[in-house]
Amino acid sequence: MTGPTVTRHIRIKMAATLCGRLLPKAGWVPITQSIRHGSKAVTRHRRPMHIIKQKLMAVTEYIPPTPVAPPGALTPRVRKIEEESGLAILLRKDLETLFKECKMIAVVQNNASNAEDMQLLKHRLKKHTINVKFFPNQVMRSFLNDGIYRNMLPLVIGQTVIFVSKEPKVKEMLQVLRGNPQMVLLGACIENTLLSYQGILNYSKLPSMTTIHGELVSGLTMMTSQTVSILHRHPAHLSALLQQYVKQQGSGDTTDTVSDKDAA
Repeated sequence: MTGPTVTRHIRIKMAATLCGRLLPKAGWVPITQSIRHGSKAVTRHRRPMHIIKQKLMAVTEYIPPTPVAPPGALTPRVRKIEEESGLAILLRKDLETLFKECKMIAVVQNNASNAEDMQLLKHRLKKHTINVKFFPNQVMRSFLNDGIYRNMLPLVIGQTVIFVSKEPKVKEMLQVLRGNPQMVLLGACIENTLLSYQGILNYSKLPSMTTIHGELVSGLTMMTSQTVSILHRHPAHLSALLQQYVKQQGSGDTTDTVSDKDAA
């Protein structure tokens, strides 16, 4: 046999030997068998800690001390005091003058009113001697917070303007605002009295001062005239009775009685 043939026979014998050892023979039963069991539920759980032990652990818990900062490490914060600008001071003075001179100061909220509508509103209000003033909310709040008009602070919200007049022209102001739905009346200070929107409506229904003066004068005149007539009534009545009595005595007619009808 040649060399390659011998090598081939050796390989065949080795393969037969391995197959005989590894492959199971017919009717051969293995000694050990692998059986797969299902997973068991965990029956042991960690028991909770007793409440007394929990309290004891909480009380005895170690709390490390906070490290103390070395001196000079933390510099105190210096708050800068913002001084009012010259314009803010000037606007506050104008506000103070308006509140002293004007009897009607109304706060109106401006809801996206354009320049043309605002100019027309100013012209209509100017006919009734009502002026429209614009002031920043910061200036308004600083002025109202320091004075006696601090109750008007809730009215100064968002874009607001004020209507001022030296006389309370409430009816005229409401008539002009009816044609401008963008301007919403929030409240007003009329003759040092803070009024809501409903209070302004009730105030507008009151008669004017001229009408009240006329009614007062007519009432006083009527009372004086009634007083004079009452004072002159008794002496005239008494003198008429006396005259009738004298006439009856002179004529000798004693049968007739003196009555109020005869005296009249």
